Amino acid sequence: MNRKCNFYFDATLIALILLIGAGQSVVDSSAMARRGNRPQAPRFEVDPLWPKPLPNHWVLGSVTGVAVDLEDHIWITHRGADSLGNNEKGGILNPPTGCCVPAPPVLRFDPAGNLVGHWGGPGQGFEWPQSTGGMTVDHKGNVWIAAAGQSETAAGRQGAASTAPRPQDAHVLKFSRAGQFLLQIGRAGKVEPNDSKTGLNRPAGVEVDPATGEVYVADGLGNRRVVVFDAETGAYKRHWGAYGKKPDDSALGPYDPNAPPAKQFRAVSCVAISKDGLVYVCDRTNDRIQVFRKDGKFVKEAFVSKATLGDGSVWDIAFSHDPQQRFLYVADGHDKKVFILRRDTLEAVASLGSGGRMAGQFYGVGSIAVDSRGNIYTGETYEGKRVQKFVYKGLRAVTNQNR
Repeated sequence: MNRKCNFYFDATLIALILLIGAGQSVVDSSAMARRGNRPQAPRFEVDPLWPKPLPNHWVLGSVTGVAVDLEDHIWITHRGADSLGNNEKGGILNPPTGCCVPAPPVLRFDPAGNLVGHWGGPGQGFEWPQSTGGMTVDHKGNVWIAAAGQSETAAGRQGAASTAPRPQDAHVLKFSRAGQFLLQIGRAGKVEPNDSKTGLNRPAGVEVDPATGEVYVADGLGNRRVVVFDAETGAYKRHWGAYGKKPDDSALGPYDPNAPPAKQFRAVSCVAISKDGLVYVCDRTNDRIQVFRKDGKFVKEAFVSKATLGDGSVWDIAFSHDPQQRFLYVADGHDKKVFILRRDTLEAVASLGSGGRMAGQFYGVGSIAVDSRGNIYTGETYEGKRVQKFVYKGLRAVTNQNR
């Protein structure tokens, strides 16, 4: 072939390559456009071998709180050490049977699922909850636990020595990473109403704001409010109810999904603060999330599984790990799944799990946390009594059929 033919051949080949490339670009652009018109959501796979077996024949009671610290260690608190003996309330037998021993109420795992720390229970200078609620680990590594138990008698509890009443929980506890007691806000048995500046009434959740050094308490199983204290001294700062209004103690009656939205919270089960400074509040039995500024100014609300009755749909929330926190994960213990919402619109785009006992299924999923890699950790209360890990697998396009 002569040099002229070679020139024409090379030019044709280059043109063909460019044409194919352009065509592929059109195809890719078209595919991206199609994907862009479909919502995306994070994808997860359950790790059925996480965590590793506990030592000493330890077993869990109802898991009421899950948190992740800055080292990606996973913390849980559960009701097993309370040993109520009534399984419907999440306890385990006391005295223990030959097979099972209550695990300490606070456990810490490394990312691989190894148990690397444990503590908790009654001690000097503080009142351990008769029933734990939610927990968080703050930016300094301190562990906060809400005390959420109702007043009850010991009658009927296996091994109980008397029928002396146990005081209703009305406090929040702060400990060091090693379990050293640091602070108590409120007092067991000293139940305070919605306008109190000193006490609580069965708080369900707790969150610390590193930007202000304040602790936000979901004071919502006995009261109907979010209340803010100084995280070092426990001094009262402010509080608010639904829509940022003053909460009250009047009866609301049963939840009706067809009625206008309630002007009061029914059960404030969690509070969480996003990186952009918004405060997200779980109004559990009203099936909704309300969003506020840090001063309590109302921003917006959204319902999740609005027709859910009983103990409600919005039990706990966590943010996705990306810098923008594009997604919000909602633990729905009644419907036995985790909803995935877009944080900007609060629209549900997907869900995770279903009811059942197998790995990846749920029974009473009531607490949720996310590590720095985007993995989700869930805790199951009632008779669920376990913690699970769901490994983040990136984003996927979703359709109405797989939401």
